[in-house]
Amino acid sequence: MKGIFSVLVENQDGVLSQISGLFARRGFNIDSLAVGETERHDISSMTIVSTGSQRIVEQIEKQLNKKPDVIKVRRFEENKCVLMEMMLIKVAYNASNRSSLIELCSVMNAKIKHVSAKNFVIEIHDSPDVISNFIELVRSYGILEIQRTGTICMSKD
Repeated sequence: MKGIFSVLVENQDGVLSQISGLFARRGFNIDSLAVGETERHDISSMTIVSTGSQRIVEQIEKQLNKKPDVIKVRRFEENKCVLMEMMLIKVAYNASNRSSLIELCSVMNAKIKHVSAKNFVIEIHDSPDVISNFIELVRSYGILEIQRTGTICMSKD
């Protein structure tokens, strides 16, 4: 089961360490973690994606709510929120497959951010599933490097 948590926290030193420490001490896995300031400078928003049994996901929510710097915890279902992630990926190409890689980028709404003699640096931002699909589609070209952000999430309602 996937747990998607939107956590509002006080924007203070050490809060991220406390939250990640909670996961480490309890043996909970973090699949993705993204943190940033909200419209208020004193509040940050964390999106944490974790997997585990229903019991573990419920425990994560309870433990997050116990933290003193946590203002609010919301748990989302995948179909009731917009999930977004960004990735930079460096992909090799040659003269025979260059145009097909450019076409794939166009179809997938990916942008070529840098061109060198032997590779492209490509940017794509979309749902985590689309990002994973794009990785599989370019794997045959030769992936040289990947950098992915954590997933961010917002309720559709």
